[in-house]
Amino acid sequence: MTESCSCSCETPAPPAPAGGFWRKGGWLLAALPLWALLYAAALPASRWAAFRLLGLSPASRLGDAVAFFLYDVPKVLLLLTLVVFAVTFLQTFVSPGRVRDLLSNRASWTGNLMAALFGIVTPFCSCSAVPLFIGFLRAGVPLGVTFSFLVSAPMVNEVALGMLFAMFGWKIAALYAGTGVAIAFLSGFVLGKLRMEAHLEGWVRDVLKAPALGEGAEARPSLPDRVDAAVQGVKDIVGKVWPYILVGIGVGAFIHGYVPQAFMAGILGRNAWYSVPLAVLVGVPLYSNAAGVIPIVEALLAKGAALGSTLAFMMAVIGLSLPETVILRKVLRPRLIAAFVGVVATGILAVGYLFNLIL
Repeated sequence: MTESCSCSCETPAPPAPAGGFWRKGGWLLAALPLWALLYAAALPASRWAAFRLLGLSPASRLGDAVAFFLYDVPKVLLLLTLVVFAVTFLQTFVSPGRVRDLLSNRASWTGNLMAALFGIVTPFCSCSAVPLFIGFLRAGVPLGVTFSFLVSAPMVNEVALGMLFAMFGWKIAALYAGTGVAIAFLSGFVLGKLRMEAHLEGWVRDVLKAPALGEGAEARPSLPDRVDAAVQGVKDIVGKVWPYILVGIGVGAFIHGYVPQAFMAGILGRNAWYSVPLAVLVGVPLYSNAAGVIPIVEALLAKGAALGSTLAFMMAVIGLSLPETVILRKVLRPRLIAAFVGVVATGILAVGYLFNLIL
């Protein structure tokens, strides 16, 4: 009787492992083929909607612009979802506390290089600029090294890097990453040598004098926790940036359909000496993000804009955005803000001219 009861109690057990399997991310086995199917269907669906459903002519500027918009919206959103999921999952293996520990008490150039590289894989947004900045300084990270991280984290954006690779190939993605890391390294190194700690806001210097609080042991997330974090990252990031993506794609669609190729090549082409500073000046005041600016980059390149000018535009939008500068004003005095913007802008200009010259 006891054995039969024991067997009958154990018989319903199989659903639990199945639930655990789906809980641990087994649903990805169904989600990934569905993603691939939707991505493959985006182009024919956009052309059918623009030219059959709406009755627009493929030869018209309006038809060309609408087809671009209808294709890029699902394409960019699908790519963004996949990249954010993968990046957020990988970021669960990177501890900001350990990053700070590794960067503190390092030799200047070593710390700058490590900070620039860590910036690629560490979560960062404009709203986190102030707490990250103070947290790094309180942990003993030198000011110049902190600036290398501060430049690299938004500029060499992991989402932008993944989308550039998916849309343009590894060469452009590698150029973007390599030049971004170089700018971050040199900017932090130069700012560190300028010894501008006195130009931090007074309240920041007072905070740095206080003893740092221990963070305690950091728990290691389980696999289901990492999957949950990746799903939440998709909800947070895609849910927050989709309006900017639509605006960016709208601008890209207008450029694609209505701006003559010769006109764009004349303004942002490699032969125009002013193309790089113009790209930076246009990019700085734009309030956008990596995902929102990539459709504009796609349209600029398709219309004959030079790669160096286009990279300078993208780096200015992401790495020298006006909102981030305004937020950093809470902790930096105007002279240090000016030095930060000037050094980073000089690096972006150098990258733009270099690639316009050699490519």
